[in-house]
Amino acid sequence: MNIPRLVVAAPSSGAGKTTVATGLIAALAARGLAVSPHKVGPDYIDPGYHALAAGRPGRNLDAFLCGPERIAPLFLHGAAGADVAVVEGVMGLFDGASGRGELASTAHVAKLLRAPVVLVVDGSSQSRSVAALVHGFASWDPQVRLAGVILNRVASDRHEHLLREALEEGSGVPVLGALRRSAAVATPSRHLGLIPAVERSAEALKAVADMGELVASSVDLDALLELARTAPELDAEPWDPAAEVAPVTGAAPRIAVAGGPAFSFSYAENAELLGAAGAEVVPFDPLHASTLPEGTAGLVIGGGFPELYVRELSRNAQLRGAIADFAASGGPIAAECAGLLYLGRELDGKPMCGVLDTTARMTERLTLGYREAVALHDSLLGPAGTRLRGHEFHRTVCEPGAGELPAWGWRLPTGPRTEGFAAGNVHASYLHLHWAGSPSLAASFAAAAAEYGGHVS
Repeated sequence: MNIPRLVVAAPSSGAGKTTVATGLIAALAARGLAVSPHKVGPDYIDPGYHALAAGRPGRNLDAFLCGPERIAPLFLHGAAGADVAVVEGVMGLFDGASGRGELASTAHVAKLLRAPVVLVVDGSSQSRSVAALVHGFASWDPQVRLAGVILNRVASDRHEHLLREALEEGSGVPVLGALRRSAAVATPSRHLGLIPAVERSAEALKAVADMGELVASSVDLDALLELARTAPELDAEPWDPAAEVAPVTGAAPRIAVAGGPAFSFSYAENAELLGAAGAEVVPFDPLHASTLPEGTAGLVIGGGFPELYVRELSRNAQLRGAIADFAASGGPIAAECAGLLYLGRELDGKPMCGVLDTTARMTERLTLGYREAVALHDSLLGPAGTRLRGHEFHRTVCEPGAGELPAWGWRLPTGPRTEGFAAGNVHASYLHLHWAGSPSLAASFAAAAAEYGGHVS
């Protein structure tokens, strides 16, 4: 199987990768092509915009969370049936997991995918120096094929001419497009980055359409497609969730998965693994649902922004009570980050579900980074000693931050840390997990849901 593909990278964050990648996806889709969108790294927000542009799920490719050996298979799984794939990078081209060289960097993923790289360069405040910058990136790692440049935030025709002239003379990398500064495609941000597409509805759709029009009018789409077609065939088989987990015996347990604006962070592969494990996955929105889906035998509450919807979540006392009752009856619950906050007693002084004896509040401090964690106790996600990799990303704090039976332990430069809650039928932690990197999590949770469903049916 060979999927034409290219990677959209940049020298640093803030250069306009998301604008260019989302606009490129939208512009190619407008041509009638089936475009598969991907994002390097753990970020949940950019894939939401990619999904709006492509009309299919945006998927993450994270070599730290899932392992380098799974990148090509996960890519082929997500890109099945596509005419072309666009992979948006993370941070600067060569920036990877802290202290681990190239691991999980855009360059690392581009090499694993054998994909050509297009560098988005912020042209503002420079002219001839752009050639030195691009030459440096093109020559840093010979295994990374930097095959084109797209100039962003170009001020005028004269400015574009100066940039193009410098690159033609000094870099040897062709310019494939130049985007003018445009307020129409600006995507608003807040404390954890871009506002997720699910929260912006009509505004997000318009922003994506504007990005597509800007890229279509400013970039040589035919040249980019030709470049994507130069990517060679990958020596890998598509990832298959059914090959990772065995289905539970007996009736399929119904697993409710929280979604909507307050809980918008999820990896598509997590739900696919639960389905492969024999579960029926049913999404619901805690902002509007008055109770759990009928027949719920397991509950998954992922990440998001409950702090922005704390009043609405708190006012929905009927659902909070239903979740507390479900937990009290032994119903298995897996919660990450936002889910952890929702299960606590209070969030910023507003009552939450009261399942966990912890109180959460917003802070000014950002907690961010990859973690290598070990399960300290047996839990519904697996036995003590289970080792996996996750990611933290939040500006809240829970007091206490761990129960008598913590979910995880890991080591930071400041020393060892225990975190989360793993008592009985509830597993809640700040740690975001990509279950494709540890498929046993899905199998264990589906088995717990099947056992509970068998007891209450």
